Amino acid sequence: MRPIVVTLLVALGTQAMYGQEWAKSRLEKSPRRHERVLVHNAGRDISTFIVYPETTDKRPAVLLIHDRAGLTDWFQSFADQVAAMGYVALVPDLMSGTALPAENQVTGLLNAVADYGLKLPAYSGTLFVAGIGWGGTQSFRFAANRADVVAALVICGASPDKDSIARIKGTVFGFYAANDGVVNATVPAAQAAAKAANVVFEAVTYDGVGPGFMEAGDAPDAKPADKLARGYALERMKSVLDMVSLRGY
Repeated sequence: MRPIVVTLLVALGTQAMYGQEWAKSRLEKSPRRHERVLVHNAGRDISTFIVYPETTDKRPAVLLIHDRAGLTDWFQSFADQVAAMGYVALVPDLMSGTALPAENQVTGLLNAVADYGLKLPAYSGTLFVAGIGWGGTQSFRFAANRADVVAALVICGASPDKDSIARIKGTVFGFYAANDGVVNATVPAAQAAAKAANVVFEAVTYDGVGPGFMEAGDAPDAKPADKLARGYALERMKSVLDMVSLRGY
């Protein structure tokens, strides 16, 4: 039986490797400038992907946090789409090719990348954070742990505890999938905690989709529901980023 299991694992690995060729191809054709740097933090090098918008003006930065799949071709393509909205996309690879960091290490790693972004000539001084899945959870937490985050865009990420929410200085915008019961169960308590702490937390739930709709809806063979929800979510992302950048919230 063992050779059969190995064969199946190899086959699954091959699918994962080549399943995002469409995303890789699109990224390679992008007109925006891409950069890969190493950010140093406490003896660790954080490989970071940066995408610059097509402008000579200084622009806000969005610290983008990947999900448990890591810095895939699709997530890099997603970062390119965020840059196309007019924002500098800072995308750390928190897996470093192996595993996700422990929870008590995440904030330090994200702070290091954010601090690196502060020094970029293209950076205007306004910092957002956004993430998907595990990254969405971390984006919510990071907003509580860093006071200069003006807004967190939480995509299908679980909410932190009420004490963390009370520390948030910026605004939180949630993007949720109707078929994501575990994460969605954390939202009502977070909304109550935010209201008690005078923190603005606006949540939108997209019907008929699961937590992977942002990626699934971007694929060439996307289901209509995923594609539609993703389109609405992208429109809201740009609206939120532009609104907060221009006049605060």
